[in-house]
Amino acid sequence: MDNDDIFYKALVEKDSTFEGVFIVGVKTTGIFCRPTCNARKPKRENVEFFPSTKEAIQKGYRACKVCHPMETPGHTPDYIHKVLSALSVDPTKKLKDWDIRSMDIEPSQVRRWFQHNHGITFHAYQRMFRINQAFKRYKEGNSVTDIAFESGYESLSGFNESFKKLIGTSPQNSLEVKVINLTRIETPLGTMIACATDKGICLLEFSDRKMLETEFKILTKSLKAPIIQGENKHFVKLREQLGLYFSGKLQTFDIPLDTIGTDFQKQVWDILMKIPYGTTASYAEQAHKLGNPAAIRAVANANGMNKISIIIPCHRVIGSDGSLTGYGGGLWRKKKLLDLEQENL
Repeated sequence: MDNDDIFYKALVEKDSTFEGVFIVGVKTTGIFCRPTCNARKPKRENVEFFPSTKEAIQKGYRACKVCHPMETPGHTPDYIHKVLSALSVDPTKKLKDWDIRSMDIEPSQVRRWFQHNHGITFHAYQRMFRINQAFKRYKEGNSVTDIAFESGYESLSGFNESFKKLIGTSPQNSLEVKVINLTRIETPLGTMIACATDKGICLLEFSDRKMLETEFKILTKSLKAPIIQGENKHFVKLREQLGLYFSGKLQTFDIPLDTIGTDFQKQVWDILMKIPYGTTASYAEQAHKLGNPAAIRAVANANGMNKISIIIPCHRVIGSDGSLTGYGGGLWRKKKLLDLEQENL
């Protein structure tokens, strides 16, 4: 099969691993789409493929309104930023459909986005957000009664029940509770989710990572701590260094990490961090450095369990034959990261 046949097969199967690899132009409609577009699939003879949207536009195609190929996969859309900003301005407010429509946003769009990206309803997210804010305020010394009613709860018992369900204990017993903070960070390759403890960064993944929910469960179980949306002292440095990295001005991160894994996994991740910027290594080379050349499969599995992308650079690991092999953020992102590093050596 030549590349075009491979791309057409990926288009028909809506293969997400080809996101960022090609753009398809449909000759009969004059529209270009991403590989995962849900529109009816055109016949093979009616399509042509491009490396990016730029070439498709230069050829006279216009962007599809179904799959929005001009948006970077994994990016948080502007209308969601608008809704999240409204919640941040007034965490006590319960945004209803008419509030969202007043922002010129269709409520069903918001519901679908939260269900698809977080596996929860928008209203459930709002409840979590209010409790997260309440938890922070209680730690700052505010009274439970004031927080409960200012958070929009009609009774103290209702607030206490919601608080205990999310945090794992009552407000009065929560001051010594260890928490994992969570934030969203926008990058040129899409939105990333970061988590941190007092010790350091414990998770950094692209928001469309399929294993993200599983990784959240591993963190909460391993650290015996709830994940709470909010700021953390390590997030400021993380945002700064990610910005420098993506602009080609940073090759080595020096952010404190709180790695969660087995002793073997941590050994593999330590070796990963020793792969120099702009270079690659194979699973076999990693296994050799561990002193166990036969542990190639175990090394590959440990790479796959890495929860701190880019900083622990599993994108620098390729197959022995030079192939890109798997990457949790998508092969297209792996290629972009390797290209970025090569260009800025």
